[in-house]
Amino acid sequence: MIILKQNTSAELQVKNSRFLSEAIIVHSPTEAKEIRNEKKAEYACNHVVYAFICGPQRNIMGCSDDGEPSGTAGRPTLEVLKGSGLTDVLLTTARWFGGTLLGTGGLVHAYTASAQAALEKAQPVELLPMKAISFHVPYPFYEQTRRLLEQFEFEIISEEFSADVVLSGRIRESLFGLCTSALNDLLCGKVSFTENPDISP
Repeated sequence: MIILKQNTSAELQVKNSRFLSEAIIVHSPTEAKEIRNEKKAEYACNHVVYAFICGPQRNIMGCSDDGEPSGTAGRPTLEVLKGSGLTDVLLTTARWFGGTLLGTGGLVHAYTASAQAALEKAQPVELLPMKAISFHVPYPFYEQTRRLLEQFEFEIISEEFSADVVLSGRIRESLFGLCTSALNDLLCGKVSFTENPDISP
């Protein structure tokens, strides 16, 4: 799953019309629409076109022409997003009319070029599937366990010191089996893992 590392933007001038495209990290259609509405309120412009793609399978998507002729703005923007391979991304384009009509073909070209310019600045990163887990560690094995977890790039989110040490964190799904096997060897099989819904994987 490919996502944006950070938000990006780009600006174009086409026959005195100004186009400002922004690629923004989002996690749901609701969030995408909320951010688009914020952009609409923020900019004193003629149109704020948008398109988004969400979900691990890139199967949640939508777009809007925001008053531009049907199919000239939102759909071309969505096609640029589809071609990028990105997910969990919103692309908005604000347009300030410059006094010259661009025509349907000109609008398609301008919105496509503006969207592409914003994504050209993007630094896509692969979001690896993760597991969020918790488990107990006896105090005598705490330091050894910490060193072992480092080998498997286990990200410790919290530590709770009670009768035992309760470690909670995230690990890549591809390393989970190897890590748990190594921990069972270290702790003589006296360890059980529980999925932790309080930690986002």
